[in-house]
Amino acid sequence: MSSPINFQGIYRLKLLIYSSMKIHQTFIHFLLIVTLVLFTFASPVQAANSQNGAKIFNLQCAGCHVGGGNIIRWGKTLKKNALNRNGYDTIEAISYLVTQGKGNMPAYKERLTPKEIEDVSDYVMKQAENNWKS
Repeated sequence: MSSPINFQGIYRLKLLIYSSMKIHQTFIHFLLIVTLVLFTFASPVQAANSQNGAKIFNLQCAGCHVGGGNIIRWGKTLKKNALNRNGYDTIEAISYLVTQGKGNMPAYKERLTPKEIEDVSDYVMKQAENNWKS
């Protein structure tokens, strides 16, 4: 003799499966909303600002490095070949040099913020890559 079908048990099982699917869907929607909010309202990583870099360069650096040159030491220019030859061919290396100074070049860590140093370093690299043509 076969046992009778327990429709109430099947109904409860369907409710359990449906509610767990609903919870899963709700959780996925929650994660999507949180991700969108974070990407929309979180402060973006500050990219270097070339316009600010140009302003800082003109105020702080152009006295010695007008046009990417160097009026103090001829071989220590900001031209691409000189930067490569002297090991300052990355924004990080230029930032380090600006921050710490070297030889006749003073350190700017007390005069400029880290963001300003990043901006001017990015500006120098872009200008060097463009052969200091505006």
